Amino acid sequence: MTNTTIGVAVIGGGMAGRAHAAGYRMASTLFGTHRPDVRLVAIADANKAVADDTAKRYGYERAEYDWRAIAEASDIDVVSVVVANHLHREMVEGLLAAGKHVLCEKPLAGSAADAEAMLVAAERADSLAAVGYTYRRSPAVEQIRRELAAGTVGELVHFNGHYWCDYGLDPSSPITWRHRGGPGTGALADVGSHLIDLSEFVCGPITEVSGATFHTLITERPVPVGTTYGHTKAEVTGEMAPVENEDVATFTATFANGAVGTFSASRVAHALPDGLGFELFGSQGSASWQLFRASEYEISVVGDRPELSGPRRVIIGPDHPYIRGGLPMDAGGVGHGKAEFFAYQARAFLDQVAGIDGGLAPVPDFATGVHSMRTVAAITESALGGGATVKVS
Repeated sequence: MTNTTIGVAVIGGGMAGRAHAAGYRMASTLFGTHRPDVRLVAIADANKAVADDTAKRYGYERAEYDWRAIAEASDIDVVSVVVANHLHREMVEGLLAAGKHVLCEKPLAGSAADAEAMLVAAERADSLAAVGYTYRRSPAVEQIRRELAAGTVGELVHFNGHYWCDYGLDPSSPITWRHRGGPGTGALADVGSHLIDLSEFVCGPITEVSGATFHTLITERPVPVGTTYGHTKAEVTGEMAPVENEDVATFTATFANGAVGTFSASRVAHALPDGLGFELFGSQGSASWQLFRASEYEISVVGDRPELSGPRRVIIGPDHPYIRGGLPMDAGGVGHGKAEFFAYQARAFLDQVAGIDGGLAPVPDFATGVHSMRTVAAITESALGGGATVKVS
């Protein structure tokens, strides 16, 4: 790309859409000034009030009310697609056909078949296509990945991960697209897909799954008036509709190196609004990370003095990934949170579009997104088969 300015847009003005919008806004402040300028062009949402509010709040030039207007716009180069999963395919295929570079929020699609079709479209396109697994941009997670790869904690033995949330615990919360779509499209696809990708980012690919179980605590929910956004309450009609997917998913997995993984995902975990975390055990040490304490991690290694043995807390600072040049203050203990992950992701994708080697790992491609969908499909097959062992194709 030879332009000195990259025009960006976001389709979807809800909770995650705003995170993408803010990420692009922050991206222009990160990692030096030699990169192309970022022009915040448009926010699109079918709800006019949402589109207008998000565009104004994050400083975008205009609001649009149909995603096709983004596809047709000559001043837009990069588009984030941040809408309900089952809507991804049509939009992404249309945007790629129009020559746009696309960053699609996870999971890649509402079904494995749609994800496969999107991968074909991406392979045929001249533009770039990537999937938004935001937690890969955590400095602490990246550092743990590097320590494992360097052998600091020895060979991987066991990964234990959880993504526990409480957004579905209130039975009066209205039914949304998150509660529809059949087994595997609930907590597993919504938050579990992040956990699955995070485990593979750190530990390598999952080759098979087993022992999967699904449970739906709340079997019906009130129907809202109009469209809901994020996990907010809304006016309801008085009607009830059945919940079609799982509130809780658990499973075990085997990684390519033979290590075992244990996983649980929930949207009904009391008092845990965003409870992502993991423990990693190696033959010579261990490490752990929790999103609630995003700017630190714990690590323990064989060889410590016995009286000092045990996990030590490491505070993220400028010697760790992303921090130097990626925060207004490049200093230890300043801290960071989830918003910065979206900004680092946006900056990395913009660098890819511009053809710049800015030292940031590329955003995962659609093939990665398809693999994640196949893993979700294998877990679902295991759950429906009484916990049977299923190979990940």
